[in-house]
Parts: sequence; structure tokens; C-alpha cells
Amino acid sequence: MGLQLLFFSFSLRSDWLSLFENDGNQTISRDLSEALLSAQSHFIPRLGWLVQGGAALGLNELTILNIAFVLSLFSGCFLAIGLFSRSAAVAGWFIHLCAVKSANLMTYGVDNFTTIGLFYLMFAPLPDQFALDYLRKGSVQPAHYLAGACRRVLQLHVCIIYFFSGLTKVLGVSWWNGTALWRSLTSPPYDVISPQIWAILAPVIPVLGIGVWVLELGYPIFIWLRKTRFIWFLGIIFMHVAIAVTMGLYLFAFVMIVLNLAAFGTEILPFLNKITLYERPEVVQPASQT
Repeated sequence: MGLQLLFFSFSLRSDWLSLFENDGNQTISRDLSEALLSAQSHFIPRLGWLVQGGAALGLNELTILNIAFVLSLFSGCFLAIGLFSRSAAVAGWFIHLCAVKSANLMTYGVDNFTTIGLFYLMFAPLPDQFALDYLRKGSVQPAHYLAGACRRVLQLHVCIIYFFSGLTKVLGVSWWNGTALWRSLTSPPYDVISPQIWAILAPVIPVLGIGVWVLELGYPIFIWLRKTRFIWFLGIIFMHVAIAVTMGLYLFAFVMIVLNLAAFGTEILPFLNKITLYERPEVVQPASQT
């Protein structure tokens, strides 16, 4: 998730100010997005809160926006190397949520899933054994029961996401006949592969569309069954890799792979337990009384 936050920040490095600054020349400004957001609730975090707080301290809008960008960038860096992990997770989640909500008219799934991943990271047991905090804090042991609880909730959350995503697809005809997938693959700016190539593969597209909703709709069932877990996990990972390659949605594919690995990776790939968590402390059995 640290890398995801870094990628998110770098992708907006040249557009951050033009996206969030209220200069009066933009068709869709931050004020408009936040005004629509206020119609839903006044308690949803937004960059306007930070701008108002900075104004009370004598800081202008550009300064606050630059500080917010730097915080997002450094939070990603600290998470990636495991330094000040808890503070970085909280700061990264809050800044990312504020940015996403202040640009809610121009966001899509990757932003929501990044926010979800950072939210879980705030409560996850930190640090793991490869984090710099592990050395800084003297090899402190995390709470294993908390790791299990966070992973179980994340597993259920991911299952709900895939189930309803698959359900919306199966209820319409466009994912049965391939038209939805065709539009997704050939509409700019997602037409990474030439439409002429997809035209040659047109007979296969309905099969691929059906395969997508079968994977998503069946996820909450087959990911729990031991015999089908690895196959379904591999299918979902392959689907997201294909999305990255064919549509250029690299951040979306990356965060979904991360969430799947965090939810079910340790059960499917046991070696991840040794990488991400400490060995459970051995329980000393009391000596039997004679």
C-alpha cells in the first residue's frame, strides 16, 4: 500500500495544483466538488478543511496544497520502508481520502480501493520483520490475534466487493454478449490495444465477458473451498494483470492484487507468513503434577 500511495502521488505530481487549486478558470473546480460533497454530508474529509486550517495559521492555499502533496509522498515512502508505520498509515489514509473526496467528480474505482487498503493498514499489527520500525523498536512482537481479525474482515470485504460487482454484470445483457467488454477495451483512453486487433478477436470477447462475471460472482464461494481456492485466486490475479496490460489501468490492477494478497495470500502462499508476520510465540505447557 506504500507503493500504491507513492504511485498515486507521482501520477498527480504535475497536475496536483491545477486539480485542486481554486483559480476560477476551471470548469470543474475543487469548490464545486466540495459543494456537492457538502450536500451529502458536512463531515466527509476534504482538502478544503486543510486549506481553511492553514488560513487560520496565515498560510495560503498553494502552501497547504503543496504540504498535502509532500505528506502523501512521504507517507508512501515511510510505509514502503516500514518507518513510523502507524503514523504514516494514518496520515496517508487521511490525505488520500481528502484528495479523493475533493476530486470526487473525477475519481474511479482505484481511488476507493486505495482508501480501503490504507484504512485497514491503520489497524493492522505493525511492524513486520522487514520494516525499519522492527529494528527501531527492538524487535517488538505484533498482536497476532489482531492480524487474524483484520484479515478476516478484509476477506469478507473483498468477497462482498467481487460478489456485487459480478452481480451487476450478470443482471445486464451487455456482459453476456460482449458489448460491455468491447466498449471498455476500445474506448479512449483505455484503447491500449488497437480496436482492429479486438475486431479480429470479436468471437472470443463474449466468452471473456462471461468469464469475468463468473470469476467475480463465484469468488465468495470458491475462494473459501480448499480445492478451488488456488485456481480462483490465480484467475482473479490473471484478470487484473490482463486489465493492466489491455487497458493501461496499472494502479487499479496493482491495488486489487495487493488487496487479494493481503486477504488470502497467506492461506494460498504459506511462505508469506514468514515474510510478513513473526513466528507465533511458543506456548509453554505446565509441567504435569506427580
